[in-house]
Amino acid sequence: MLQQYTKEFKYNLSLSFPVILGLLGHTFVAFADNIMVGQLGTAELAAVSLGNSFVFIAMSLGIGFSTAITPLVAESDGAGNITSGKSALKHGLVLCAGLGFALFLLILLCKPIMYHMSQPEEVVKLAIPYLDLVAFSLVPLIVFQALKQFSEGLSQTKYPMYVTIVANVVNIVLNYLLIYGSFGFPKMGIVGAAVGTLVSRVVMVVLLWMVFRYKKKFAAYVYELHFKVIEKKVLKKIVDLGFPSAMQMFFEVAIFTAAIWLSGVLGKNAQAANQIALNLSSMTFMVGMGLGVAAMIRVGNQKGLQDFKALRRIAMSIFLLTFLLEIVFAILFLVFREALPGIYLNTNDMLNAADNAAVISITAQLLLVAAFFQISDGLQVVVLGALRGFQDVKIPTFITFIAYWMIGFPVSYYLGLHTELASVGIWLGLLAGLTASAVMLYMRFKTLTKMHAETRAAVSGE
Repeated sequence: MLQQYTKEFKYNLSLSFPVILGLLGHTFVAFADNIMVGQLGTAELAAVSLGNSFVFIAMSLGIGFSTAITPLVAESDGAGNITSGKSALKHGLVLCAGLGFALFLLILLCKPIMYHMSQPEEVVKLAIPYLDLVAFSLVPLIVFQALKQFSEGLSQTKYPMYVTIVANVVNIVLNYLLIYGSFGFPKMGIVGAAVGTLVSRVVMVVLLWMVFRYKKKFAAYVYELHFKVIEKKVLKKIVDLGFPSAMQMFFEVAIFTAAIWLSGVLGKNAQAANQIALNLSSMTFMVGMGLGVAAMIRVGNQKGLQDFKALRRIAMSIFLLTFLLEIVFAILFLVFREALPGIYLNTNDMLNAADNAAVISITAQLLLVAAFFQISDGLQVVVLGALRGFQDVKIPTFITFIAYWMIGFPVSYYLGLHTELASVGIWLGLLAGLTASAVMLYMRFKTLTKMHAETRAAVSGE
């Protein structure tokens, strides 16, 4: 019985591994920024956290929209329909480019809100110029996401990974040169980190498009890709899939952003600790997210083949694999929760010794909670990926809203600001929301696939 699931592990890992590395590449940009900025002080680290909180919300909408491209391309690929896949790429690029510019302008309009969020004044002052550049980097990032989702829809997951690795190298080099003013470059502090992020994201778009132009697998899709004729029905189909997916991602990212803001109310050290714990847990989350992409691709393929029995078996194998891997990550967080925070801070800095010690102590407590929500977080994102592959997006959107904003946020708000648990209370709310999401999404997947399998069996007379 168990073997029917475990035999899929090897292929699931081979398909998801490049995606995981690519996603980790995005997280590693933040990881490198946090470590390099952390050497400047806890106020600078908190400023990066505050600035990125606005970007993360906008990014969730852009990336959520782009995920609509993958199941459409995967279904087209499974059915051998190149024309449909090419149309999904073209219209997806148009939507994502327009959305990137719109989100950039929206962030600029929202900047003054920072002064009314009860955040530390020195943190806000540092965050404003950083935010300007990082907000603009959303445009190339969301365009890259459209190209990446298309590539993954064709089960070509390695090329976005390669591109992301190169971009990370560019980001780290620019960070080193511009944050600290090395080798005669201007010393720009956290603004230098923003420049590195922007340039690296432009590099990602250019390199991946070059891959598409010269690799045979993509030739039929990008050859004579004209944007003069845009079909409303195709745009509508992508929006119908993408908008609920964007809302799903928005609801989750927004509650983590709310955790950043609530931590800011508690002070700069609590906010810096939240940023470190969030960055560490984000890296392990990318493994679940990569497996979620594998689930989306494989479920989309099986949907194209109308083989619902195999669809359910494959999805369950990915859920089981995710569960086992997340247990490993939970153990690592428990064992190394005292050591990991020290990576981000200059522990030899005597002037900020008290602040650094406080940040490390708070972070260790947060990682204790994060160890347990690894499992819920990984499972909810992989089940959500399977549902997207099934092109079931509307009900999961309501599920994520209920889980994060009717269960998770009230717990975070009350325990974080009205009890002595403080930062730990905020993260217990995240744990409650993620667990509720995982349970309800799995119930939805189980019900949906059972219904389709029974319908298919009845039609075929099995």
